[in-house]
Amino acid sequence: MWRIEPVRFRGSTAGRLSIAARIAAAVFGGYALAHTLSIALAAALPVATLFAIQGSFLAYVAAVLWAFAARSALAAWLGLLLPAGLAGLAAWGLA
Repeated sequence: MWRIEPVRFRGSTAGRLSIAARIAAAVFGGYALAHTLSIALAAALPVATLFAIQGSFLAYVAAVLWAFAARSALAAWLGLLLPAGLAGLAAWGLA
């Protein structure tokens, strides 16, 4: 008979927190970047609003990839929130 063993994560607590921080950066930071970038593109190119919305999907995928490719969770957060802030300022200036 097959016996199913529970899966145990043997990593450290710091490793678990780093993964959790990267997941949060991918979800929330990626959303912030995609949302502000689509608003900035829609404000800059009023005729190409559909392009701006489709571009937000690409930005979200790039943000998720960046969150897990960065050297640290802090770098992941900074790499997502700084461009999101700049896109927000650009959208606010164009509106």
